Amino acid sequence: MTKKLNAAKKAIEYIRDGMTVGLGTGSTVEIMIEELSKKVKSGLNIKCISTSNRTTNFANKFGIIIYEFDSVAKIDLTIDGADEVDPYLRGIKGGGGALLYEKIVAYNSEKNIWIVDDSKLVNKLGNFPLPVEVVPFAARKLLVRFEQMRLKPIIRKSGNKNFITDSGHFIIDCHIGEIDDPKELEKELKMIPGIVEVGLFIDITDLLLIGYSDRVEVIEK
Repeated sequence: MTKKLNAAKKAIEYIRDGMTVGLGTGSTVEIMIEELSKKVKSGLNIKCISTSNRTTNFANKFGIIIYEFDSVAKIDLTIDGADEVDPYLRGIKGGGGALLYEKIVAYNSEKNIWIVDDSKLVNKLGNFPLPVEVVPFAARKLLVRFEQMRLKPIIRKSGNKNFITDSGHFIIDCHIGEIDDPKELEKELKMIPGIVEVGLFIDITDLLLIGYSDRVEVIEK
């Protein structure tokens, strides 16, 4: 908790009055939102965009108003977490099921900051299952295809039913192990009809804030 809090507090230092800020999804971001709400109550004037219903509901609970994505001209800064990050600032995201909206918001942001604790650092991506968001119509065929590709796919569940993303899709988690070429794998998967988005985030983050118990390490791209 302390590690995440340290990274979250550091991220808030990059937020300036008048900014439009994208809010990612996940436990570390929620810690950041709670801290950010204190600044907003003290007079910080910002607009916030959300990457998920979960984040919107959490932000609203702390008095932060979420604006519609299409209502803002630009996003100055997005702060998000990651499930894994390698030394090249490439990451796996989507453990919370929001990878599509997270990638859209990140792509439309002038600057992207990831906040993680040191447990998320890896030499090679892939130990965390790779989320792939898919159209339900194609899910069964894609499971077979992924088996053939030796991606060890499992369709994500919520209770006894398939997990459904905010955009109405399914997620297939691929238990690949270490990924030798993340960029090539992302390209290969996105060529397959029925795949909406892949949880590989490459050449997206500008700044990585790593929370330790006693400090925050800042790594720039």
